[in-house]
Amino acid sequence: MTIQELAVIKRWHVAHRRDHPVEFHTWDLVLTAWLAGWVGLPTAWLLAAPLVMLACFAALFIPALYVRTRMRLHAQHRLRCDWEYVVRAAHAMH
Repeated sequence: MTIQELAVIKRWHVAHRRDHPVEFHTWDLVLTAWLAGWVGLPTAWLLAAPLVMLACFAALFIPALYVRTRMRLHAQHRLRCDWEYVVRAAHAMH
């Protein structure tokens, strides 16, 4: 995912935080894990901590995995995703 796509989703969550508070906080958690991966990876490399490097590297993919999972569940009519159109529009801009 690009920074622009992450920002578009974040803006949607901020605009709809009163209607979707759980989604708002879940997206914040996803972004926090992603940021921890970016910050932790160089630190783990400097400290030569291979398991931490692996965990931080995996954390870099959490936003894309979360979005893909939500979109798949929405397509299967198992979980509603009100921000799906925002993701598709942001992706189409590339």
